[in-house]
Amino acid sequence: MSGEKPIRVLVAGLGNMGRSHALAYHNDPGYEIVGLVNRSVPKLDPALSGYEIHPDFIEALDELKPDLCAICTYSDSHADYAVAAFEAGCHVFVEKPLATTVSDAERVVAAAKAAGKKLVIGYILRHHPSWIRLIAEARKLGPPFVFRMNLNQQSSGPTWDVHKALMNTTPPIVDCGVHYVDVMCQITDAKPVEVRGMGLRLSDEIAPDMYNYGHLQVIFDDKSVGWYEAGWGPMISETAFFVKDVMSPKGSVSIVMDPNAKSDDIDTHTKTSVIRLHSAETGPDGKFIRPDEDMKMAGEPGHQELCDLEQAYMLKAIREDIDLARHMDDAVQSLRICLAADESARTGKPVYL
Repeated sequence: MSGEKPIRVLVAGLGNMGRSHALAYHNDPGYEIVGLVNRSVPKLDPALSGYEIHPDFIEALDELKPDLCAICTYSDSHADYAVAAFEAGCHVFVEKPLATTVSDAERVVAAAKAAGKKLVIGYILRHHPSWIRLIAEARKLGPPFVFRMNLNQQSSGPTWDVHKALMNTTPPIVDCGVHYVDVMCQITDAKPVEVRGMGLRLSDEIAPDMYNYGHLQVIFDDKSVGWYEAGWGPMISETAFFVKDVMSPKGSVSIVMDPNAKSDDIDTHTKTSVIRLHSAETGPDGKFIRPDEDMKMAGEPGHQELCDLEQAYMLKAIREDIDLARHMDDAVQSLRICLAADESARTGKPVYL
């Protein structure tokens, strides 16, 4: 592999995720950054200061002819940029959510298949050893499952500015929800059949038709049920802001957070501290047979290391021609559920899939 030419990559969007992915490409000898795309010139890590920043993605794509495009822009441009990249003969890494509509997500997947190129969507938790373990332990319990998940972020200053910008196109239950609904779908192989959503606008600083707090409920055809809650803003409570919990008739598996964690710390969103296994099995006296088992997750990857792992997987997918059909289907599925929840929140009616 060491003799292979590096993959030439163009990175579009230099927000929090784009900068981290650009650093991952910069530090991986399997890649060569040919350019960065951003409408303005942001403050970058010194390691990235030598790369030219182009203001227009389509022009940069045409001029630089990369092998891979990493699309880390706001969600409303993901589909068009990805399709343009495939039509130019590139592989694509795109941050989640894949698109802002199901039809656009399906259009991107169709373009990937038509071009015979790789499409990897930025589901960062898929590359996290603790989340991989959580999913494996939950699957061992067997269905039907109860999924209880949330990620509320109390944000102010620049973080609230980022959240407000994201909400120009995408509510929190869609933007972050796709991660955790994807986890639900990896644990149960059942199909989602009904979705309900609720949302509330808690700030005059966002559009009248947008909400910065919401939650969704999903019912699967194996009778599994799940909820996900997300809120952004200066008014959001830090109480129980991070719940990651799966129950089944045989017991439960949960992530137990560091009690000192803060919701605006990006590493908090992925670091798990402890995975707690609980068995429902009881003896003749009706008491539990075994105590809960706490698996300490020492030496966990931080945010940048997870981005490094994602881009190592992207490289492997290209070099080893990994079949990404299930990966792409799962991305469309989780988006379909979250967009159905948004539709339900806006109409006040359940959505049947």
